[in-house]
Amino acid sequence: MTKFTAAASVVLALVAGSAFAADLPSRKAEPVYVPPAPTFTWTGLYGGVNIGYSFGAGGNENGGLGYIVTNAPAGTPLPGGAAWNLPSNINGVTGGGQVGYNYQFNPWLVIGLEADIQASDAHSQSAGAGGAATVAPWFPHSALVNSTKSVDWFGTVRGRVGLTLPSYPNLMLYGTGGFAYGQVVNSFGVNDVYVSPTGPSGVVIGPRGSYDNTNTGWTAGGGIEWTPLPYSAFSAFSVKVEYLYTDLGNTTVSGTSLTSFPGGGPVFAYSHTSPTRFSTIRAGLNWHFNPFAAAPVVAKY
Repeated sequence: MTKFTAAASVVLALVAGSAFAADLPSRKAEPVYVPPAPTFTWTGLYGGVNIGYSFGAGGNENGGLGYIVTNAPAGTPLPGGAAWNLPSNINGVTGGGQVGYNYQFNPWLVIGLEADIQASDAHSQSAGAGGAATVAPWFPHSALVNSTKSVDWFGTVRGRVGLTLPSYPNLMLYGTGGFAYGQVVNSFGVNDVYVSPTGPSGVVIGPRGSYDNTNTGWTAGGGIEWTPLPYSAFSAFSVKVEYLYTDLGNTTVSGTSLTSFPGGGPVFAYSHTSPTRFSTIRAGLNWHFNPFAAAPVVAKY
């Protein structure tokens, strides 16, 4: 009995120990939590710089002059005159900066507002001759004209509507348009050349008219913007290529000739109108202050 009792005691002890061990907590390490990658979004504030080139036919400059006889009753008009039509082709480098805000409504629609300011070297220069006119009883005349124009700086405030694809969330195609303003400088000169078959020939000199003011108008265009993915330090940057057509309205200069014909012949008064319209293609670099939405927090219980 003694041997049996001892053996039974050993078996009971082993069974009890196994049961106790089963009740102990597991010592296995918990799995490491890996948060989901942040989600890219166009929503947020951004700012950047750009450089580009302005160009294109801005519409023709046109004007004309009429004659007044100085030795006749005051203000007596003469028939005839001269008219001109000059090409206006603005060209030059532009560069500046922009700030804006986007809001992404869903995976494919982005709406935003952007303002920019540009220094500009865009300018044009043209010259030509007005149609000949015979001013009886004086002599044939022809107006020699020249015009220079520059856009010293300009800016825009525009809305933007962008489209993206869920499969390419970091690529946006957008249209844009809104208000434009800029400093327009226009200088114009005209001289009236006359040829007399019997008397002296010469030039009636006109004053150089000038215009220097801030014009307002509109602009419209579109572009493409891209940012690198996957998530990295460079994903806060985006690059864009953009086209804008800008119309800053018309400028008008006028004046009256500084000299007259021999013997009190006619003087002239002139008016010249010049439109300011141009295209701009530019590349830009933007910094987005918060381009990634925070990953969702998953509660653990």
